[in-house]
Parts: sequence; C-alpha cells; structure tokens
Amino acid sequence: MIIYRNINKLFKIKNITSGAWKRLVPGTDVGLALAVTALLSILIIPLPTFILDTGLSISITSSVLILMVALFLKKPLDFTSFPTLLLLTTLLRLSLEVATTRLILAHGSEGVYAAGHVVAAFGGFLMGGDVVIGGILFSILLIVNFMVITKGSGRIAEVAARFSLDSMPGKQMAIDAELASGAISDKIARKKRRELEEESGFYGSMDGAAKFVRGDAIAGLIITAINILGGLTIGVIRHGMPLRDAASAFTTLTIGDGLVSQIPALLVSTASGIVVTKGGTEGGADVTLVRQLGGGSKPLALAGSVAMILAVIPGLPTLPFLALGGMCGAAAWSRYKRPVSEVEDISSTAQVSLTSVEPPIAESLRIDMIRLELGFGLLGLAGGENPQLAEQIKILRKTIATELGFILPSIRIQDNLQLSSDKYSLKIKEIEVGGGEVRPNRLLVMNSKGGMPDLPGEETREPAFGIQAIWVDVSLREKATFKNYTVVDPVSVIITHLSELVRENISDLLTYSEMQKLLDEIPRDQQKLVSDLIPSQISLSAVQRVMQGLLSERVSIRDISAILESIQEGCGQGMRSVSQLTSHVRTRLCRQISAAYTGPNGYIPLIALSSEWEELLQDSMVGPPDDRQLALAPSKLNELIGRLKAVLDQTAGVGEVPVLIVGGGIRTAVHAILERLRLTTPVLAQTEIAPRAKIKTIATIR
Repeated sequence: MIIYRNINKLFKIKNITSGAWKRLVPGTDVGLALAVTALLSILIIPLPTFILDTGLSISITSSVLILMVALFLKKPLDFTSFPTLLLLTTLLRLSLEVATTRLILAHGSEGVYAAGHVVAAFGGFLMGGDVVIGGILFSILLIVNFMVITKGSGRIAEVAARFSLDSMPGKQMAIDAELASGAISDKIARKKRRELEEESGFYGSMDGAAKFVRGDAIAGLIITAINILGGLTIGVIRHGMPLRDAASAFTTLTIGDGLVSQIPALLVSTASGIVVTKGGTEGGADVTLVRQLGGGSKPLALAGSVAMILAVIPGLPTLPFLALGGMCGAAAWSRYKRPVSEVEDISSTAQVSLTSVEPPIAESLRIDMIRLELGFGLLGLAGGENPQLAEQIKILRKTIATELGFILPSIRIQDNLQLSSDKYSLKIKEIEVGGGEVRPNRLLVMNSKGGMPDLPGEETREPAFGIQAIWVDVSLREKATFKNYTVVDPVSVIITHLSELVRENISDLLTYSEMQKLLDEIPRDQQKLVSDLIPSQISLSAVQRVMQGLLSERVSIRDISAILESIQEGCGQGMRSVSQLTSHVRTRLCRQISAAYTGPNGYIPLIALSSEWEELLQDSMVGPPDDRQLALAPSKLNELIGRLKAVLDQTAGVGEVPVLIVGGGIRTAVHAILERLRLTTPVLAQTEIAPRAKIKTIATIR
C-alpha cells in the first residue's frame, strides 16, 4: 500500500513537471518571455564563442525564414505578427553585435577566432582575406539596405498607414450600408469590421516598425566605426601590436561582424518591403509576378525581339541573350495561342472549380424575412455614390429597436424588372404586404390641413396613409414650404411606408429563432429567471406567442425581464392560455402603455363605451373561460362600427388620436373586430391605464 502511494506521488510529480516544461517551449507565453529576457541579458552578460555562434546562426536562419514567408504570403494581413518580429529580430541583431564587440575588443589580438567561427568565416571567406574588399562590400550592403530598401519600404508603410486610416470611415459606412440593405449578414459584417480594424492596426504598426530597421542600419554603421577605432587603440596601446597587424586583425573581425549583422538585416528589410508593397493583391508573390509579367503575348514578344537583337551585337555575349530571346518568344507564342482569360490560374483552380459548381438546391428554399423590391427607375436611390435608401433603412432598424425592443432582420434590397419603373414592393416572408409608386426626381407635397395642395404637378395619394398629395418639380420646394405644405423626398416616402408596413406585420418577424436570440441576449444576472421559467413552467413557443401578441398591438417588448416576470407570475396563478397571459402582461405594463398613448397635452384621450354597449358585449361572449369569443348579432356589430367610425371622424377633426377603452373581458374580442376592419385605433382595458395617468374622455359611443 505504501509502495502504491509512492508510485502515485511519483507520477503526479512527473505530470506537474512535464506540464511546466511544456510552457517553456518556444511559442508559449513563458517561453516567449524567457526568450525576450535572454535577448536583453546578452547586452550585459559576456557570452562564450559557442553560444555566440548559435545566436548568429539563429539570426541568419530566422531572417531567411521571414523572407520566405513574405514571398509566399497570400495577403499582408496573414502576417500580422510581422511588426513584432521586426522588433525582436532587430533586438537580436543589436544584442549579438554588442556581444561580438565585447569579444573583439577583449580578445581580438588572439587570432581570427576571437569572436567565434561565424564571424571568422564571414571575415575570411566572404572577404577573400582582403580587408579593403570586405570594407567595400560592407559599405555597399549598408547603402543598399539603408538608402534603398529600408527608406523605400518605410515610406510605403507610412503612406499605406495614412491611407488606411483615412479610408476607414468610408469602409465602415459601406459595411453598414450592406448590412442595412440585407446584402450581408450580421456575422459577415462583424468579420469585415474585424478585418478592417486588423488592417488599420497592421499598417499603423508597420509604419512604426519600419523605423526599427532604419535605426538598425544606422546602429550597425556606428558600431562598426567604434569597433575599428577601439580595436586599433587597444591593439596598439594595450597589446603593443604594430599598427598594420592591429589594423588587419581588428578590422577583419569588425567587418566580418558587420557582414554577419547586415546580411540578415538586408533579408528582413527585403521581406518588409515585399509585405508593404503587396498592397491589395491576392496570392503569393510568385504567382502574382508570373501572371502579371507573363500574362500578355505582346510584351513577351517585344522583350524576346530585343534580346535577339542584343545577341548579334558584337562584343555582347551571344548565348545568354539568345537563350532569353528564345524563352520569351516561346512564352509569347503560347500566350497568343491560349490567352490568359482561358488559362486557369494554378493558385485559383480550386476556387474556380468551387464557384463554377451550381449552388445547392437547398439555397432556393431560403426565404428572405424582409425584402424591398424596386423598379428599374428607383435603383439609383439604393446604389451609386449616395445610397440614401440603405442609410435610411439603417436608421429605421435602430428606431424600431428603440421603440419596440425588437431588432428587425436585415432588409434585403433587390431589383424587380417585372415592376413598373417607379414602383416598389415590400415582401415579408416572400408574401407582398404593400407597395407604392414614387417619382425619383420629384418631391411629394401634402397639405396638412387636408385637400389637394395648390401647386402644379401630378396628383396622387401618399402610399402609407392615403393622404391626397401631388408630385412637384424640385424647384418648387421653397414655394411649397412658404405655403406651409409638407414636402417629402422619394426616399422618405418609401421609408415611411416601409415603417408602417413593418409595424403592422412585426409579429410575423418574431420567429422561434429570433425569440431564442432575444433570451440569449438577456444580461447574465437575469438568466436565472429564464432558466426557472422555460421550460419548467411554460414552453418557449408560448412565450413567443405572448411576445407576438404584444408586438401586434405595438406594445414594446424592450423591458423583456418585466414581461418574463409577469408571465412567471401568471403561470403561478394557474394561467395557461396565451390570451390570459398576454392580458396579464399588459396589465403589468400599464405604466409603459399609458406613457405610449399620452398625447402632447399630457393626458390620454379616451373613447368610452356606454354601459349598454358594455353589457351587451359582455353578454355576447361565449366559449370556455380561457378562449372566449364574441358572438354579436351582425346588425348590432354594424351599428357599433358605424357609431365608432363617426366618433373617430369627429375626433380627428380636432387633432386628437384617441384610444378605445373597454372592459378587460372584451378587450381582445373588440380589438380583433377593429383589426379585421383595418381600423388602427388602439383598444385598452381599464386595468391597462396606470393609476396616476391623466385621462380625458373626449367621446362616448352610445
């Protein structure tokens, strides 16, 4: 038993130590922290030649790796860690230069291997044993890196960062317009916004990281000068070496050290230039260059002809120019026989094969929740440089979300050639719910006092409310405004009609999935209410039907927690039918409902039923308690509606927008009757009026 416990402890210790060692592997958080700490420690701690050779080998290999990654990069955003790599590789080279400087100055008199084998190899093999040749080579590399590649890539990064930041608001507005028009989903819009933020951040980081490379080149030049002067001084004064021997020893090691640092710096600078010059081109640099340089037959033919001419000029080498001319001629003939439009790009073969496949049949079964179809003459309102319609739809979605607490699905804007040029149609779940006709280059003028405006134009009716109106020329705007007429542009006409149609059918848009989305977005401190209520006390579909009932009468569901609490309270009282729960919720929301129907004068204008009508309607209710229906004689029903219309016409003349107040037991039935007759008068129960709300009875139906 003791042995078994000791074995268990041994295995636990082994697992803990193995997990700790895994965090030290490069690519982990602890590993990266240790690597950066080691880089900084090189600046202070002397290094033996073996570790220095290892560090220089890592510097050269990593620079080659970075260059290869840049060459095969598909797009710049695939290498977002490049600015950080520039900083780390620059820090690595500078740290190694400090370490080699310490060894050169301390042991340079001992021989060529004083600073390790890598520096000795660069100082001997690449320089050919000649200090002058090595110095010239080092100077050329320094000038190429500092004056050409680093300066050019830094300027490109600066311009790219500036243009990226300047174009960011326009790109964000374009994404919002596509989202508002239904061209893209919320998920795609979030992805595009994230890519846009990454792009601006990347180019901004590249602008700053380019300064690291530039500073690295300047530091290399200064360190080289210091090493030569310091080495000569130490060799002659401290070690008593002849000036020629000291110059040979210390200068060879110093230039070798400079070459070791400048060659990786040149590779990283080249990689930086490739990344920032790639711009918006897609695909690797190899594919892009071959496709664009060898895409036309005429440039290849002209280049081949020039090479052939140079091949026969005396003094020039014949074979290289002849071979190049033949290769360009063969490529030109191949492109002439098979143009680039017919050639399949190797990099995009898979993509072409995917896009050429017909979309699955299931795609044709998808239904647009909301779709606005436009005639050919109205397409300019939705596209072009100033897509006013898309912007107004975005504002409409925000307004409805604020008023009713429900975010509309994306509204898709689509052309329909079967419509007349100036007509539009709104469809909800592929069913047309309304439409109208507007004149895109005119203004709609209405008389707020009623009647036709006294202006020349085309008589019509406003599509949302059926008010008499007239289409006039744009030049008559000031004249219409002077006469206190209401002037509306075509986009506002469409948006107003769209707003009314959506509000009338908004309950159909609250689907099961949208209801689940609303519940998922409830704050975490209120999620316990949802889990206690659904599905133990009521199903999600029943909650959905309650919410639909509220939205159908334009009652906001923004305070969803209060609604759920009311449903829970109703379930606790034994209510099971949707109508009972909806009535109970409306009673609990009496303050909200009363505030919504309070007029500008500070009170709720009411139309009341006489006691005789109340009693008659109560007696006409039949059926079980949880599903009672109104069974009123047709003659009495027509009489009630006629008197209600007369009262509504009378109140409309004095500028009041009243609500009909009835008893709680008949409210749902009366509302159903008015809804079938397309009367938009709200119907409230007496319990739905807040106790402190101010009311005023402006008419009574007798």
